[in-house]
Amino acid sequence: MKLIGKKWGLFLVVLLLSMGIMAGCGTEGQKTKEDAAAKTDEVEKESGEQFPITITDDANREVTIEEEPETIVSIQTSNTEIAFALGLGDKIIGVSDYDNYPPEVEKIEKVGAQDINSELVLTLLPDIALVTDYHYKTHPETLKQFEEAGIDVVVVGSAVSFEDVYSKIEMIGTATGSKTEADEIVTDMKERLQAIKDKAAAIKDKKKVWVEVSPAPDIFTTGQNTFMHEMLETIQATNAAENQDGWVKMTEEEIVKLNPDVIITTYGYYVDNPTAGVLSREGWTEVPAIKNKNVFDVDSDTVTRPGPRLIEGVETLAEFIYPEIFKK
Repeated sequence: MKLIGKKWGLFLVVLLLSMGIMAGCGTEGQKTKEDAAAKTDEVEKESGEQFPITITDDANREVTIEEEPETIVSIQTSNTEIAFALGLGDKIIGVSDYDNYPPEVEKIEKVGAQDINSELVLTLLPDIALVTDYHYKTHPETLKQFEEAGIDVVVVGSAVSFEDVYSKIEMIGTATGSKTEADEIVTDMKERLQAIKDKAAAIKDKKKVWVEVSPAPDIFTTGQNTFMHEMLETIQATNAAENQDGWVKMTEEEIVKLNPDVIITTYGYYVDNPTAGVLSREGWTEVPAIKNKNVFDVDSDTVTRPGPRLIEGVETLAEFIYPEIFKK
């Protein structure tokens, strides 16, 4: 009997110990799950990718997006470029008629431009539509139709500076659950722009630059409040049209008197050999840029389209205008 009692007592001790261990494991397992959940919540909060979210778009409207968008329509070239840069290419099911970058847009449904093909957009029924302030002002009924159909409409306004572009990238990133990617893009752009400014600080003799955004006979240039003006200031160059504002038309006689050291054209995508055309103009032979053959064409989209490639544009301008400092 004593032996049986001892065995029973030993059994109870082992049982109690086992239950304690199991309880401990259960508590530990629960604690691990809670910790993991807390970390996930923390990451979501830090990244700003927790839904639903409410943003204030560029029409000053509060837009609440309940769930992370799975399908996107972008009716503006710059918004499309931003969305692709954010890694959202697979979600884009409709783009504007003028989209040309990246190459993947060629295979995506075109849904209009200034005038939206509203029937097609409603057929595609995206989760979110990225539109412009122009659409907001001129097509309010169309945008109302989209919202009534359950499409979140985000108005992305125009931009005339790098700071404006950073803001657009961040807003689109937040609206699409890509805030982390947006922050990375903006940080990269700022760092590259600062690197250019640091190099340009050594420039003592500023060059005067004439920017031509359309060819003769109707020659237009960019004055203040344009990307090109900000880019030229960044690299310590003088905009020959710095006394003008926005996009302005000027005559050849007025341009020659400005006596630029460098001429930049931005219409090589539709004019064959624009550089040769400028170099051969009558009455321009005494202009320093013509004498020294300092005439260059740059990709218009990289210096006028408010998106991530603007930083490439300013880097290209720097290499053309001050090759001794910026040429790689």
